[in-house]
Amino acid sequence: MDLDAIASARHDEWQRLDALGRSKRRLTGAEADELIERYQAAASDLSLIQTTAGSTPLGDRLSISLARARLRFTGAPENPMVLLTRFAVQSLPAALYRLRWLTLAVAAATVLISGLVAWWLSADPRALASLGSEADLRQLADEGFVAYYSEHPAASFAGSVWTNNAWIAAQCIAFGITGVWVPYVIMQNAVGLGSTAAVMFAHDQADAFFLYIAPHGLLELTCVFVAAAAGLRIFWAWIAPGPRSRGQALAEDARALFGVAIGLVFFLFVSGIIEGFVTPAPWPWAVKIGIGALALAGFLAYMLVLGRRAASEGATGDLDEADAGARRIVAG
Repeated sequence: MDLDAIASARHDEWQRLDALGRSKRRLTGAEADELIERYQAAASDLSLIQTTAGSTPLGDRLSISLARARLRFTGAPENPMVLLTRFAVQSLPAALYRLRWLTLAVAAATVLISGLVAWWLSADPRALASLGSEADLRQLADEGFVAYYSEHPAASFAGSVWTNNAWIAAQCIAFGITGVWVPYVIMQNAVGLGSTAAVMFAHDQADAFFLYIAPHGLLELTCVFVAAAAGLRIFWAWIAPGPRSRGQALAEDARALFGVAIGLVFFLFVSGIIEGFVTPAPWPWAVKIGIGALALAGFLAYMLVLGRRAASEGATGDLDEADAGARRIVAG
């Protein structure tokens, strides 16, 4: 192939492609069509040059022009730090803010069920005995419950509870559409909490129960409540989509609320650190509970204060239309 001949024959076309690719202004419809047509033609030329002549300066220059033109109709990717900041400051808090009332309802249901289970087991010795032998229950109340927080190295224990809680939260959101998984998780956690409370109460260890749960449990349980609320919200979007189509409602809420699962990983990491390092620490209980309360206050401020501001600016937690895909074709 004569590279000089093809360069001379295609000179004006390649120059026009390069000019369109370098243009800083918004292209008109005709110019956009021309850009795509010239891009396709130049890409064929580049393929021919590389196939017959290999790597050449002419091919390298044409490749740069093609890359610049491609960015005009595909768009340059945003800086990852900009995307991360937008997610942390707008998308995630807005999605959390949308869940505030449903989170409160899940928390109230959990407390109610736990209280009823604890009351029932404490009032009926036969029901309490079904949980285990008297020796086993006594060992749990006097030693096992407290020892649980310090029997393993703090770092590995913190990592274990973090991954376990993050997995539960992810399951609530991922399987929320089924409509049964979230109620099952809520019931399971509430019954477990109420059963443990009944055993501790029956053996005069109520103070240990609340003291050891409070530092990390304030944030940990709140995160689980939020995850359950997100799962229920996705299910309800499918059941009652409102003015949106069922598919549109499910897609929008699922995209927005799956970001909650990512955000909860961080907050559950904080609660895991508190459970592994603060709860078993030989510090005054006022200090340990204060740390847990401070962590919860930070989360609530992020959810309610920053979330309200993001929601007022129009954020929902969903992707932008360009990333999510346009719902209808419009002229203009």
